[in-house]
Amino acid sequence: MRINKGHIKLMILLIMVSGLFAFSSVRNAKRKVSAPQINFVGDDNLFITHQAVSKLLIQNEQPIANKPKEIIDLKYLETALNSNPLIKEAQVFMSVDGVITTEIEQKQPIARVNTNASYYIDTEGSYMPLSANYSARVPLVTGTIVKNDLQNVYKIANKVYADEFLRQHVVEIHQNEDKSIELKFRLNDFVVKVGTLKQLNKKINNLKAFYQLAYKDKTLDSYRAVNLKFDNQVICTKK
Repeated sequence: MRINKGHIKLMILLIMVSGLFAFSSVRNAKRKVSAPQINFVGDDNLFITHQAVSKLLIQNEQPIANKPKEIIDLKYLETALNSNPLIKEAQVFMSVDGVITTEIEQKQPIARVNTNASYYIDTEGSYMPLSANYSARVPLVTGTIVKNDLQNVYKIANKVYADEFLRQHVVEIHQNEDKSIELKFRLNDFVVKVGTLKQLNKKINNLKAFYQLAYKDKTLDSYRAVNLKFDNQVICTKK
């Protein structure tokens, strides 16, 4: 019986490679992870600090630094981070060398509810708590506000956030019991009575046209109310 030396060499090579791979896998799994690297995506204003994120990066009630790679559950860490109401989205990665990187995207506030309870409304219309680390300069929301029913004030707050003219002038959004909306401007005493949010774009265009004309005529300070409730007209009440 002839023995094929080529086959024997190939088998030996495969056994050696498999052994090295197994050894490397075991060694790699036991490698200790380093302290997490925390990166914030987007805005430099930090509502949640690096320290607060680090405190969320725990597993079995212990920090993950210096733990073997094989016991680190990245999905668990992401879930823990995403459960924080200041975080919009978090992703956790681990390199071959055991370096853990965390990317954090914070929620972005567009208005601040200022009633018996104080909190932000974010860009998606959701609740966002205040932060001890940073306070955003956004319009106040006052009046009759229910925490689990923010869609009406979110719609007008989002319009203010997205519109350059409104963002420059509006400092307060007031919601009445019937959900009608009033706005207060930064430098003017009058109240803008928006009413319902039906045909909102048309109402805001009417407001801009009025403002430009009154600014040109230097009559802005002579009004106490600007009513946008009626179609194709702006009704002003003088002081």
